[in-house]
Amino acid sequence: MSENNAKLIIVSAPSGCGKGTIMHRAFENSDVFYSVSCTTRPPRDEDTEGVTYHFLSVEAFEKMIAEDGFLEHACYSGNYYGTPRKPVEDNMAAGKDVILEIETQGAFQVKELRKDAYSLFILPPSIAELDRRLHKRATEDEKTIAKRVAQAAGEIAKADKYDYVIMNDDLDKAVEDFCAVINGIKGDAEPAERFSPKNEDVKKMIREVLENA
Repeated sequence: MSENNAKLIIVSAPSGCGKGTIMHRAFENSDVFYSVSCTTRPPRDEDTEGVTYHFLSVEAFEKMIAEDGFLEHACYSGNYYGTPRKPVEDNMAAGKDVILEIETQGAFQVKELRKDAYSLFILPPSIAELDRRLHKRATEDEKTIAKRVAQAAGEIAKADKYDYVIMNDDLDKAVEDFCAVINGIKGDAEPAERFSPKNEDVKKMIREVLENA
């Protein structure tokens, strides 16, 4: 655990949920360390090495696994994804808050390993809306989109295991809610307990997203 007041914050959301846009706006003027994951998936046109991901070969990734170089790792949509351990630990030791943008399997690994971590899940308004956004993005073929939508339902079903849950229905509101959660975690505001899945309203919100497929 960190000796200082640095926070480890996990952010998860299905692909196409807009978490990247929310986080960019929320942390635009913040001095946080944004952990860059490693992956074996091929780069897309919009990707930048070391910014969106560190792109590794399967062999290089598996070597890091063997050397305990990841805080968490998982196989997702046929590719490896993982959080390199050293940058996270070094930045927290230096007093910086660290943001991990990872999927549910990795999130639960980190929570098991780091009891001091906080977790936040971002919901889409519905599974159907998520499907529409992925088609509009047009970066993947039909088969990949169908796989992502199917996986999204499984991820959303686990949202109630997170510390906080918000919805990205309206971007401005989602950024406001996201910042309320982060400020509460950092102690800059009261804890945003209204976004806890222990609340009946949040449980209902999760159920409705799953039902609106």
